[in-house]
Amino acid sequence: MSKDTITFRIDKGKKKAMDLLAKNLERDRSFVINEAIRAYLDINDWQLSRIAKGIEEADRGDFVDIELDKWEK
Repeated sequence: MSKDTITFRIDKGKKKAMDLLAKNLERDRSFVINEAIRAYLDINDWQLSRIAKGIEEADRGDFVDIELDKWEK
Protein backbone atom coordinates (compact mmCIF):
# COMPACT_ATOMS: atom_id res chain seq x y z
CA MET A 1 0.00 0.00 0.00
CA SER A 2 1.29 3.40 -0.98
CA LYS A 3 1.51 5.92 1.84
CA ASP A 4 1.44 9.69 1.75
CA THR A 5 2.12 12.39 4.30
CA ILE A 6 -0.35 15.11 5.23
CA THR A 7 -0.25 17.95 7.72
CA PHE A 8 -3.20 19.31 9.67
CA ARG A 9 -3.92 21.35 12.76
CA ILE A 10 -5.39 19.86 15.94
CA ASP A 11 -6.15 21.48 19.26
CA LYS A 12 -3.87 20.65 22.16
CA GLY A 13 -6.50 18.73 24.13
CA LYS A 14 -7.26 16.37 21.27
CA LYS A 15 -3.56 15.83 20.60
CA LYS A 16 -2.96 15.03 24.25
CA ALA A 17 -5.90 12.57 24.30
CA MET A 18 -4.70 10.97 21.06
CA ASP A 19 -1.18 10.56 22.41
CA LEU A 20 -2.52 9.01 25.62
CA LEU A 21 -4.63 6.59 23.60
CA ALA A 22 -1.62 5.66 21.45
CA LYS A 23 0.44 5.05 24.57
CA ASN A 24 -2.28 2.90 26.17
CA LEU A 25 -2.61 0.89 22.95
CA GLU A 26 1.16 0.62 22.67
CA ARG A 27 0.91 2.04 19.15
CA ASP A 28 2.16 5.21 17.56
CA ARG A 29 0.21 8.38 16.84
CA SER A 30 0.04 7.54 13.15
CA PHE A 31 -1.83 4.32 13.93
CA VAL A 32 -4.44 6.16 16.00
CA ILE A 33 -4.94 8.81 13.32
CA ASN A 34 -5.27 6.20 10.56
CA GLU A 35 -7.78 4.18 12.60
CA ALA A 36 -9.82 7.30 13.32
CA ILE A 37 -9.88 8.28 9.65
CA ARG A 38 -10.78 4.73 8.59
CA ALA A 39 -13.68 4.64 11.06
CA TYR A 40 -14.89 8.07 9.94
CA LEU A 41 -14.80 7.09 6.27
CA ASP A 42 -16.53 3.75 6.96
CA ILE A 43 -19.35 5.41 8.91
CA ASN A 44 -19.89 8.05 6.25
CA ASP A 45 -19.77 5.48 3.45
CA TRP A 46 -22.39 3.38 5.26
CA GLN A 47 -24.60 6.40 5.94
CA LEU A 48 -24.43 7.72 2.38
CA SER A 49 -25.18 4.29 0.91
CA ARG A 50 -28.23 3.93 3.22
CA ILE A 51 -29.44 7.39 2.19
CA ALA A 52 -29.03 6.51 -1.51
CA LYS A 53 -30.92 3.25 -0.96
CA GLY A 54 -33.72 5.11 0.81
CA ILE A 55 -33.98 7.62 -2.03
CA GLU A 56 -34.15 4.80 -4.58
CA GLU A 57 -36.91 3.10 -2.58
CA ALA A 58 -38.81 6.39 -2.25
CA ASP A 59 -38.49 7.04 -5.99
CA ARG A 60 -40.10 3.62 -6.58
CA GLY A 61 -42.86 4.50 -4.14
CA ASP A 62 -41.70 1.78 -1.77
CA PHE A 63 -42.69 3.17 1.63
CA VAL A 64 -43.46 1.57 4.97
CA ASP A 65 -47.17 1.80 5.75
CA ILE A 66 -47.56 2.63 9.42
CA GLU A 67 -50.92 2.83 11.13
CA LEU A 68 -50.33 5.78 13.41
CA ASP A 69 -53.30 5.00 15.66
CA LYS A 70 -51.55 1.77 16.71
CA TRP A 71 -48.82 3.87 18.34
CA GLU A 72 -51.09 6.34 20.09
CA LYS A 73 -52.34 5.45 23.55
